Amino acid sequence: MANASLLDVTPADGRLMVVGRGLWTSDRADDLEHLVDEATSAHPRAGNVDIDLSGIERMDTFGALLLERLRRAWAVDGVEPEVRGLKRRYRVLLEEMKRTGLEAQPPVRPHDSILERVGREVVSISIDAMQLLNFIGASIAAGLRMMGRPRTFRFTAMVNQVDRVGFRAVPIIILITFLIGCILAQQGIFHFRRFGADIYVVDMVGVLVLRELGVLIVSIMIAGRSGSAYTAELGSMRMREEVDALRVMGFDPVEILVVPRILALIIALPLLTFIGSMSALIGGGLVAWAYGGIAPDVFIDRLKDAISIDHFLVGMIKAPFMAAVIGLVACLEGLSVGGSAESLGNHTTKSVVQSIFLVIVMDGVFAMFFASIDM
Repeated sequence: MANASLLDVTPADGRLMVVGRGLWTSDRADDLEHLVDEATSAHPRAGNVDIDLSGIERMDTFGALLLERLRRAWAVDGVEPEVRGLKRRYRVLLEEMKRTGLEAQPPVRPHDSILERVGREVVSISIDAMQLLNFIGASIAAGLRMMGRPRTFRFTAMVNQVDRVGFRAVPIIILITFLIGCILAQQGIFHFRRFGADIYVVDMVGVLVLRELGVLIVSIMIAGRSGSAYTAELGSMRMREEVDALRVMGFDPVEILVVPRILALIIALPLLTFIGSMSALIGGGLVAWAYGGIAPDVFIDRLKDAISIDHFLVGMIKAPFMAAVIGLVACLEGLSVGGSAESLGNHTTKSVVQSIFLVIVMDGVFAMFFASIDM
């Protein structure tokens, strides 16, 4: 037996005498593991076992783990091997190894039924809705307090946010809405041409862009661009305990962090909606000229007849409400972030998804409302 001096196993008078010596460390891992396996296979049911460890000079975690494997292999029928002679400084290590693997396994959770999943989702949506309503109330209360003492309003912070979410977003808004207008005009001409009604593409582009697509596309882009930024910023402040520090200093985080951001979105989104709608109309006009042969002056004259001020107002009225929803959801999710990077990522994703969903739902509600008042 190679390196038998490390572990000596001798049967005597109905007992198994086991003597450990030398270095039980990871340097001797191969030899120790081989000796332990040999000992347990040669004496599978040892009965009474006496383990003398007084000869062990040094032991690390690996040696203690192998010793515990040896002890458990012979601890059968309620008879525990007697371990003696181990130096005091290694006893704690051996006791720790005794506790490993003895924790109760968590019960296997059965797969949820479809009804249970639906129920959980309904409860989760209800909780999110209540949190959003509470946050809306807190934001309105903070805004009213600031109106009572205007000096506390952080005007500089709001202007900075208008610059970030508004003016810096102009190039991408112009590009995307221009392409949307081009696609609308191209598809409209392609299908209307079958009926000899190419000119009606102007009506379609004008009404769709001003009433629906202009504000909807801009709101979705702002939810993905600025809403996610709000959530990430406030979430990072939560992780660094800056929000708690504001509360300790006697400041309301909603007044300091939330209200300026929401007001900035309410100011910036209508402006971006106007710019995006004009960009989409220009894109539609260029495609109508290049692809459909509709000259720019004809396009403009037809556009004047096809749309009215009501179409423009419908889109502009929606914009502040959609901006408020995006800002509220983004700030709520940011202030709900826990202490991990995973929580920050989950809440940022949740912020964008919820904002886009609520924007589309709100657009449908507004569409029914304006239809009911014939606007």
